[in-house]
Formats: sequence, structure tokens, C-alpha cells
Amino acid sequence: MKPTTVNPKGIRTQLRVNGPGVPISRITDDHANRKGIILVTTKFLVLVVMVLTIGGAQLTGHAQSRTRGTAALPNLGLLSGLPESDAVARVKVKRLLNEVMPQMLANSPARLAEANSAIERFKTRTGLDPRMFEELVLGVRYTYPTEGVTKLKTVALASGTFSAAGMVAAGRIAANGKYREEKYHGKTIYIFTLDESIKVLGLFDARIGELAAVPLDSNTLALGDPTTVRDAIDVNRGRNRANADINALASRDPNAVIGFGSNVTTQLIKNLNIGNAPIANDLSSLRQVYGSVGATVTDVELFIGAKAVNADAAKSLGDTLEGLKQLGGFFVGRLSGAKGVLAKSALANLKIVTQANELQIWTAVAQADVGPLMGN
Repeated sequence: MKPTTVNPKGIRTQLRVNGPGVPISRITDDHANRKGIILVTTKFLVLVVMVLTIGGAQLTGHAQSRTRGTAALPNLGLLSGLPESDAVARVKVKRLLNEVMPQMLANSPARLAEANSAIERFKTRTGLDPRMFEELVLGVRYTYPTEGVTKLKTVALASGTFSAAGMVAAGRIAANGKYREEKYHGKTIYIFTLDESIKVLGLFDARIGELAAVPLDSNTLALGDPTTVRDAIDVNRGRNRANADINALASRDPNAVIGFGSNVTTQLIKNLNIGNAPIANDLSSLRQVYGSVGATVTDVELFIGAKAVNADAAKSLGDTLEGLKQLGGFFVGRLSGAKGVLAKSALANLKIVTQANELQIWTAVAQADVGPLMGN
């Protein structure tokens, strides 16, 4: 399974599962464009969501923030089974599909029906029913093959109920004969060549090239390319366990629907090509980013944390974001329709706090405001 690629003109991402890795191209700003400030802000968020891609903190007070920072023994679940990674993410799939998505699309029945149809198509094409999975975790490795290019290699582990025989039967049909099996340490790896776009979990557009799948046990499935699933098999056999720091970061909020943690390198920031020297300098001080997406009955909540090299660097980045927040009000006011409603709500609820060498960001928006934009 291949990486999420960054769309340089906005915050939408596209999951790509195709070949040995997908490059994140250089991102450039048109300084004459009135949207320049917004693009700079977006690129900072891209750094955080590039694993997912996607997307909680409670805004009712800072007590939960303190709890998040002092959790001593997080339940790592499937995260402990990932190979060595630069970034990890965990998704509570059943809660996302059975609770959050219906609530978010309650006022958009046509979009809800479309999402459910996409889930059924994914089930038909792969033999996997996303609703049967409790949790999905992702491990991502960054590589820098050439100047200005970052490639991501991703492996996924899913826990729940699935039929290996059904998966193979559906996969063979979808692959139209482009199917093979490999043996590795007593496990059978099923490899399908699909070369088509599907909507993964009914939510995310994905280009599936070559997909490898292997049941690690009766309740756990590994997905990726042949190399990454072999790495997952090795970890399952007790080898190469790693990622302690970022696993803990991704698990800080046990109630989150999505959690993530990532190491940040100077080369990663450089390849994003922010286009603004002062902001690029602030971002180069980051060493880790992490966060979570949560949901209440009415709201979607986002928390993002960033660890800098020292307190001064964190304060400098916090001051930069506060300035962008003030300028953002001018540009957000020009947005109309559903995007304008969502942007104004997110900006109004945005909180930025610096504690020692950590920067913490919270915001929340109404689920009803997010639903109309899903699928756009």
C-alpha cells in the first residue's frame, strides 16, 4: 500500500498505492496571489496530515490537555506490530464508519448513501468489509531519492473479522488473472495487480497498483507492498520492534477516532519548499509532530502538537502562527458557501498554546459543517 501524496494547491490528499513510492513534489507559492497566506498555513498542516492524511482535542478546557500529556502507559494495540517507521497513525475504523460518518452526513442523505455504496464496492473488489475492522494502523517510512523529492512507503495493519478465502477469491476476480502468491516464514502473501482507482473504506480515493496482503493471525491483516508486508511478518515473529516515541504520541488521546505521530527531519521540511524563508526557518526547528481527531455528538475536534528543538524555537513558531491566524481572518471572510462556514468556525475556535518546547493547537467545527464538503 502506497503513500498519501500532497496536493500543493489545497488540503485535499490522495492515497496512492502504486509502485515503490510516490513522490511529494516541490510546492511553490505565487506571491502575487491573494491566497498566499492561506497556502503557507495549509503547507504547515500538510506536514502534519501527510500520513493520513487526514484531519481531537476537547475545547471545553485545558484539563484534557494535561491528561493527554501525562498518560504514562498508553494502550498501543496494533501499533506495536508495525515495522520501523518515521510516522504512524491509528484509526478506529468501526467507530468512524458506524458512528462518526453517519452523524457527519446526517443532513446529507445523498452523500451518506454514496459513501455506503463506495464501501460496498470496496468490499466487492477486495473481499474485505471495512465495517468488520475495529482498528487500522499505518506505518510510513520517508526516503529522499533525489533533491526535492520525498517518497513514502506505507504498511497497514487491520484488526477485526475477515475471511482470507473471501479476500483471495475477490482479489483474483478484481485482478483479472494478475495474481500471485509468495511464501515467507510460513506465511502466504497474496499479491494482486489491480491498476485502478477505488475509494478505500468508502472515504479516500486510492490508486491501487500492486497490493500485497497477508493474514498475520486469525484477527489481523497486513496490507502494503511485498516488501512492507514482509517487514510486518518479521515484527510479528518478534523482530525489529521499534517506534516507541511516535507510537506513544499517536496514543496520547485514548478517546480519539484518529491519532498520529511523526518524526520530522530537516530534509523533509526542505523538500516541502514552503516558499517563505522565515516560516521555513521556524519549521526547520521541529523534531516531532503529533495529534488526534476526535468527535462528540455535535463536533469534530482537532488537536495538533509539535515538539521543537527548544523553548525559544517553539515560541517563535507559535508567534508566527498567531500572526497567520490574525491575517487569516481577512482571507477567510472572503470565502463563501460551505467552505466559508467551515473555515470561519475553525478559525474562531482556534487556540494556540506554547508550553516549554511544545506547540499545541486546538480547534473544533460542527459535524454538520463538515458533511457538505465530504467527497468534494
